[in-house]
Amino acid sequence: MTDAKADFLFTARSAADLLRDPAVAAAWSRPSALPEFSVAGLAGHLAYQILAIPPLLTSPVPQEETVALLEHYSRVRWIGASLDDDINVRIRQGGQEVSAEGPAALVTCVDLALEELDGSLVSATNRPVRISLWGPWSLTLDDMLITRMMELAVHSDDLAVSVGVATPTLPPGAVDTVIGLLARLAVRRHGPTGVLRALSRAERAPATVAAF
Repeated sequence: MTDAKADFLFTARSAADLLRDPAVAAAWSRPSALPEFSVAGLAGHLAYQILAIPPLLTSPVPQEETVALLEHYSRVRWIGASLDDDINVRIRQGGQEVSAEGPAALVTCVDLALEELDGSLVSATNRPVRISLWGPWSLTLDDMLITRMMELAVHSDDLAVSVGVATPTLPPGAVDTVIGLLARLAVRRHGPTGVLRALSRAERAPATVAAF
């Protein structure tokens, strides 16, 4: 099993543990730390990062172009989009739909997906896969797992902050992968000097080096 697969599974189980925390169910109908997202919608969006993977492993190999990881992020519509942009509205609606049956049902779905992935992901080849919402391109499976790992890490923190619990701790491999990806995206957006200063020279660092 590749490092991407192992780290994804660990990160996904960590997110599942967060979703089953009683604090999530208690805050289900409240606003989350993310604008326009309820806790329920954010929980659904977090769960989707896991639920999206099993269907990809059994779907036909897509015929669209397979692009590199950073090229993928140059094409997605949500980076830089406003809160009211159609893509962000669809993302929020998707989170609400995934969580529509309530917290217990959501956890059950996630647990079933993880049980399936424990078997299917180990033997899966690093072939092209595609989530149709993005657009007409594919990623290798390992790169897809890296994108989902980043989403799981970032939104686990969002959800933990929203309900007042500790942010899950990730394994070193997942930390390296997620921070490395975010750093590369930040360099692309702000340039190497800005990121270098943010990490080493606070007195002349830019106000932000957010990756997106």
